[in-house]
Amino acid sequence: MGYLSHRVDPNELKPGDHIYTWRASFTYSHHGIYVGEDMVVHFTAPETASSGSRWNFTSIDIGFSLQKSGQNRDSGSCLCTYYCGFRQSESGVTVSCLNCFIGTGSLYLYQYGVNKCAHVSKLRGGTSTTAPSDPPQDVIDRAMYLLNSETGFGKYNVVRNNCEDFALYCKTGLLVHVKPATGSSGQVNFLVNAPWKPALVSVLPKVVCSTTMGALAVGVTVGTHYWNRYKTDIGVRDDVVKVKVEDVGPFRGF
Repeated sequence: MGYLSHRVDPNELKPGDHIYTWRASFTYSHHGIYVGEDMVVHFTAPETASSGSRWNFTSIDIGFSLQKSGQNRDSGSCLCTYYCGFRQSESGVTVSCLNCFIGTGSLYLYQYGVNKCAHVSKLRGGTSTTAPSDPPQDVIDRAMYLLNSETGFGKYNVVRNNCEDFALYCKTGLLVHVKPATGSSGQVNFLVNAPWKPALVSVLPKVVCSTTMGALAVGVTVGTHYWNRYKTDIGVRDDVVKVKVEDVGPFRGF
């Protein structure tokens, strides 16, 4: 178990896995659900999702008989000629081949059912949760249902409703039942609760006055950061409920 993230060989993937890849030199990660047959269902802003003029968005029902281009995973080329890039016209939920999802990065496996000490000690947020995963078929069914739904997972919002929120829902069936400042995304909550923000404001003056008091303040600040990371994890927060996939739209108000 790595502290930065958990890199995985594509050949070791299992349908229903929550995977992610780092973008922009590890600035942020993009998340999706591996549904088998080298295909990933993921959530992005509709304006950045690949639509393709060849799609009839209202009539296609995607299953698992997927046409392939003859390319292999190591080639770096698109693995399919037909389904890669499909989405409903008003939805950001998209299906891509594994190579297109990974891009030029590497592949990592999101960890579920992690104990709280291991979870909060991760150097980066958005790599694990204390919440257990539902059975793989339930995960795949949710992802495929939202892919074929006209409304998908609602309006994309980088803070409140992003790709990690989507993957977490597919894996657990849990949604936040209020309108918080942030969603369930671990990487967003990690940044919101970043320890260096209050430290810069409150700790540095204390360091100048007293090294001992400054060190104590640093410890309190970092401790608060880890507590906030823990309490915003979807596995322990008390503002989440289990929602059936067909009720996601009404529950979220779209």
